[in-house]
Amino acid sequence: METPIYKNLNSTKMTKADIVANISEKLGMEKGDVQATIESFMEEVKTSLESGDNVYLRGFGSFVVKTRAEKTGRNISKNTTIKIPAHNIPAFKPAKIFVEGVKSNVEVK
Repeated sequence: METPIYKNLNSTKMTKADIVANISEKLGMEKGDVQATIESFMEEVKTSLESGDNVYLRGFGSFVVKTRAEKTGRNISKNTTIKIPAHNIPAFKPAKIFVEGVKSNVEVK
């Protein structure tokens, strides 16, 4: 398997710009084309989740819609209880192979 090119190995975060730059360099593509592809991918995932459809990417993970049950919360500043209605949120569930890769390659801090 080919070793990926990563520019910011010493950083604890990677931005969308870093991803675009890395993919652009690795594949020899223009940054603008990579940027447009990534933006389109994110828009497709967002649109699918907003319409209630989950997105499954084998070997990577799943973008799913999770339902949070209704619960009672507290407004500490006013010392009152509030009812938080049931609602849906987007979530990501990594694939088993992805989780194992992180467990075996990332040092525990």
